[in-house]
Amino acid sequence: MSSTSSAPKLERGLSNRHIQLIAIGGAIGTGLFMGSGKTIAVAGPSVIFVYMIIGFMLFFVMRAMGELLLSNLNYKTFADFAGDLLGPWAAFFTGWTYWFCWVVTGIADVVAIAHYVAFWWGDLPLWIPGLACIALLLVLNLSTVKAFGETEFWFALVKIIAIGALIVVGLAMVITGFQHNGVSSSFSNLWAHGGMFPNGAMGFVAGFQIAVFAFVGIELVGTTAAETKDPEKTLPKAINSIPLRILFFYVGALLVLMMVEPWTLFSTEESPFVGMFTLAGLAGAAGIINFVVLTSATSSANSGIYSTSRMLRGLALEGDAPKKFERLSSRKVPRNALMFSCMFLLAGVALLYSGDSVMAVFTLVTTISALCFMFVWSIILLSYLAYRARRPQLHDASAFKMPGGRFMPYVVLAFFVFILWALTTQADTLVALIATPLWFIGLGIGYLGVRRDPKHEALRLAHAGKVAHERREAAAYRSTVSAGAAQAEKAKESIDS
Repeated sequence: MSSTSSAPKLERGLSNRHIQLIAIGGAIGTGLFMGSGKTIAVAGPSVIFVYMIIGFMLFFVMRAMGELLLSNLNYKTFADFAGDLLGPWAAFFTGWTYWFCWVVTGIADVVAIAHYVAFWWGDLPLWIPGLACIALLLVLNLSTVKAFGETEFWFALVKIIAIGALIVVGLAMVITGFQHNGVSSSFSNLWAHGGMFPNGAMGFVAGFQIAVFAFVGIELVGTTAAETKDPEKTLPKAINSIPLRILFFYVGALLVLMMVEPWTLFSTEESPFVGMFTLAGLAGAAGIINFVVLTSATSSANSGIYSTSRMLRGLALEGDAPKKFERLSSRKVPRNALMFSCMFLLAGVALLYSGDSVMAVFTLVTTISALCFMFVWSIILLSYLAYRARRPQLHDASAFKMPGGRFMPYVVLAFFVFILWALTTQADTLVALIATPLWFIGLGIGYLGVRRDPKHEALRLAHAGKVAHERREAAAYRSTVSAGAAQAEKAKESIDS
């Protein structure tokens, strides 16, 4: 495949249905299928409030991201507006941290996928499905962006069908008073076993430290901005539907699970989805849920490779990554960035043979990844505050204003501080919290080295000039549109009178 010119543009190949399902896929993590048992076990029925609060807070992060991306359609990702509004350091730290988040998550997904495949083919060496997964991800992403969108569409559809089936089957069991081991399925199971907060305040807090990881990837729709058809319509629609999706997929599913059987019977080691379908007598429940979780992990890895390649290209455009990552293939795909990110996934194949310590390493790296995602979410909010202070005219002209104005970003940032405190209450997450600053120290050293390069500074200034020009054009366009709308309204009032 041939490369394009030095300043090619990504292709807007993602349609409305692709964006809607990518948004759903980003909001439904593998943690819902596999980690919800542990969350229920530590927090009890209060877990539904945990998910509602986290979802409520992250909705404002998404709305801030949406208003910023639509304020200048030349922004390709949230690293672009972070660099424009907070300074070049923000683009460097945000872009590389987001790349690191998804590479670590992708490594974990490769290991998980290999073990899920072993459910059916236990004698198969684990390195075979591991390498096959990486090769599949590379092929899917080296094709057109439309092929990526189509793949994610079907992956997300599998998740939707699985959760929808659980809710329907579970409600049928509750309505019919299904009994097992002397226990009846009932609405009262939600409060009849120690109340809604059976483990007290600290049990409720412990739920946050586990549940927040299930929302990793909710911002994924923000990396599709440069490849979305009609972003001014599709992005707001995808973002505004997030609260309903969280209520249905997270709260709805967990409510049904805890009505079918008391929360005290849930195991931290098992998927509650498998348990409920097994109770219902569904043949092959374990195999079906294993397939669902396999597609969920593959979807996560696929999304991660997509987003890391776009972030690397954005960093290259800023001069914060090697220039070769800027190049696009003849199919308008950042081929070099894709292959570089996939290379790191090979570490997942190595982890398959690291012995009994794999799960301990998993807990550490995925927690570090989630902490880094919280850093990215915080940068989005800080960028929004800078935008409101420095570009009030763009906010006034915006058709997709963030609700809560300048107040809610501070509320959400305070919530993130609370999450950091919650992570200190458990030994395994405390280790990750202590280790995470090492990444940012390394980034700081890298940034100081990059800034000393005269070529980097020249490229950064040239790119900053281009961004400023694009911003002036966007502001002029929005002013024209607003003036035209005002004239039309006056004309309408004149006719009516």
